[in-house]
Amino acid sequence: MTLHISQRGKEYLRTAKTLLRSAKAMTDHVIAAQLKALADDHERRAKKASLDGARDCSIRR
Repeated sequence: MTLHISQRGKEYLRTAKTLLRSAKAMTDHVIAAQLKALADDHERRAKKASLDGARDCSIRR
């Protein structure tokens, strides 16, 4: 089974990757931890958006 990632999910993942890249470059560990938490949240949102998109697609069929 392949998982189709919705466009909204792709955007969330792209943002999460950017946040993680910024967190790795941070010298302030508190800000880096906050960026990592934001990235985790965006990854969860990407998964939810893709699942919602798949559910909507199956309802339309």
